Amino acid sequence: MKARLAFFVFCLFAASTNAQVTKVDDVKKLLSTENKDTVAWVHGGMINVGINQGFIHNWPPGGELASLAVNGVFNGYLVHYCHNWVWSNNLDMNYGLNYVYSNNFVPRKVDDRIDFTSKYGSQMKKNKGLFYTALFNMKSQFTKGFDYSQPRWDTMPTSGLLSPAYLTLAAGIEYRKGTNFTLFLSPIAARATFASATYTKLSPQGAFGIPYGKTSRYEFGAYFTTRYMVELTKMMTFNTRLDLYSNYLAKDSKDNNGNPKKDNPGNIQVLWDNLITWKATKWLGLTIGCTVAYSNDNPYSKTVGTTTTDKNQPGAGLGWVQFKEAFTLGLVRKF
Repeated sequence: MKARLAFFVFCLFAASTNAQVTKVDDVKKLLSTENKDTVAWVHGGMINVGINQGFIHNWPPGGELASLAVNGVFNGYLVHYCHNWVWSNNLDMNYGLNYVYSNNFVPRKVDDRIDFTSKYGSQMKKNKGLFYTALFNMKSQFTKGFDYSQPRWDTMPTSGLLSPAYLTLAAGIEYRKGTNFTLFLSPIAARATFASATYTKLSPQGAFGIPYGKTSRYEFGAYFTTRYMVELTKMMTFNTRLDLYSNYLAKDSKDNNGNPKKDNPGNIQVLWDNLITWKATKWLGLTIGCTVAYSNDNPYSKTVGTTTTDKNQPGAGLGWVQFKEAFTLGLVRKF
């Protein structure tokens, strides 16, 4: 009798637990596309860790004797709803290393990024989709960066942890449709860039938009950012993000060598992120990421030279445009 009673209680507990999980999942799915008056925490995201290894011996076509590439991608969000208030947080992190035999397996960085955004908004009474919102954004990297084309690249890092660090603080209006779509516009956005003088002294133009020898730069302007996430299929999702920034204080200047630098508020800084995630199984999948950036703060160059007098080295020919693409196949976990 006691065994039957215990079994019955266990069944009730299991059923109630399953119902609670289902209810939480339903609320999370509803809040992803709708604005509801509720008190709840909603979170989601993806972790992908991929490894690519190769080895050849006496191989006629040739190639690298041994190689290993490791790449990790994290994309997550955490949102707290409290009636007419919304606190949303997004964190994007990427890191990748490449090891090859011809380089004595000294790791070379192929990806490195930290990007965190936090927004706190109050819903307008007359429009459920609009919020008065304050925003904070921070961009930086984990480890030192190097120009591997240089002969002694390991002795001359070009960047490091929090060098640069880009901080943006803005107040404006946000349109939200759940957690899947947001659009924020601010006419008053302050931006600060920090970096060690070790890196800003590397060239007469300075680095990261910071003047030669200085460690910081301050801007004030207008900021626009939008995020959109959509499930293309049950196994595939697409995330995109667009950031635009116009510096009201931008003006023509000169570098340390007296060379003129043209700038004005119309030189809008652009960051466009795209990420596709596909899950083949519960744990196996792939991500394809593509980032395009434009900034007048980076010196324009059709060629890349090892010195200021060497103008004959081949370059990418993209001028101020920056481009990055990453493909990761490996373990994927959504949450």
